[in-house]
Amino acid sequence: MQRIPKAEYARRRKALMAQMEPNSIAILPAAPVYIRNRDVEHIYRQDSDFQYLTGFPEPEAVLALIPGREHGEYVLFCRERDPERELWDGLRAGQDGAIAQFGADDAFPINDIDDILPGLIEGRERVYYAIGCNQEFDHRLMEWINVIRSKARQGAQPPNEFVALDHLLHDMRLYKSAAEVKVMKEAAEISAAAHVRAMQTARPGLSEYHLEAELEYIFRKNGSKMPAYGSIVAGGRNACILHYRENDAPLKDGDLILIDAGCEIDCYASDITRTFPVNGTFSSEQKAIYELVLKAQEAAFAAIGPDKHWNEAHEATVRVIAEGLLELGLLAGTLDEVIETESYKAYYMHRAGHWLGMDVHDVGDYKVGGEWRVLEPGMALTVEPGIYIPADDERVAKKWRGIGVRIEDDVVVTKTGCEILTGGVPKTVAEIEALMAAAREQAA
Repeated sequence: MQRIPKAEYARRRKALMAQMEPNSIAILPAAPVYIRNRDVEHIYRQDSDFQYLTGFPEPEAVLALIPGREHGEYVLFCRERDPERELWDGLRAGQDGAIAQFGADDAFPINDIDDILPGLIEGRERVYYAIGCNQEFDHRLMEWINVIRSKARQGAQPPNEFVALDHLLHDMRLYKSAAEVKVMKEAAEISAAAHVRAMQTARPGLSEYHLEAELEYIFRKNGSKMPAYGSIVAGGRNACILHYRENDAPLKDGDLILIDAGCEIDCYASDITRTFPVNGTFSSEQKAIYELVLKAQEAAFAAIGPDKHWNEAHEATVRVIAEGLLELGLLAGTLDEVIETESYKAYYMHRAGHWLGMDVHDVGDYKVGGEWRVLEPGMALTVEPGIYIPADDERVAKKWRGIGVRIEDDVVVTKTGCEILTGGVPKTVAEIEALMAAAREQAA
């Protein structure tokens, strides 16, 4: 099932080539296959830039875009059909499939690239390429350039300059089309269902990995091939470790559990965090911190929309959290002092969100010309304020220690504000407690 239509890939390539200088070429390799251990490979996942321009899912492929080329502007080098290898590793598109299924104007066997690509580069004044992202391919490209240089006396013309391809491409990726938003909504809905399942399953005596298994079950059951990133399932004091990954501790009565997890659909990510009580009921301290984080998130939503800059949402969360921590007695001083000295960072040390798309921390500049970027319709981002009080923090009363809360949703900027894609997971204290109580009743 191809969720992004062929016509959209063609439109993307055309838009990129329209930004390229005349008499230039853009070159982009597919993601390599990575070895997990010995002869076992990691599950293959295509390079996001390559996927964005081609939709081509195979390794050992190279894209060349050559504006104005008489025999076709979109050239794809890929593996040939090979019945013996396909018996072991799966079907290949081959050159015919690259043209018929993936819209290439011209396609060549990847094994012929050394003979063909230097000829396509020769005579071009500029090469668009992401130097430093793939060292092995960097070396190959330089070898091809040196082949052209070695023939300079015969009239061969090597390119005069290299330009970073990712600068143009990543600005394009920042603006999501209707088709992209539709795929991201699908990923968000699956992830939301997984978080609901985790809430319904949680109880003292289980371990963090039991809930991780429930998440991955829902992801796969609904057609996602993999999580968008390593799932965080953090109970108790582990919730105060921002990138906790062990996921193997027991879930204890009276603790909160923080789950940061999202699936990927067709290389588009979702990213949701919810925090809830293992036993289904928030303590008064947990509730106070939780509702403060939720209030900060609501303030951030209100600060997202066209003509508002990237940092406004973060500033809104800082103000709400700083004010709330002062009221709870977890910080001292005035609100202005706490914000100016950044003393709130003892408990809220990260930013309120990041770009979201084909990568969970997606591409795109946060500042333009030294100023925070102004948001525009089609941009997708996360909103994820949090408060984390270390278990050994002796500056605060014992009742607060070890509480970690983060609430994260995915939004797309619209013409009037923002649309929340991940609204399918309960978020208020009352909603969470009601969902978990109903699940316990049903299980009894």
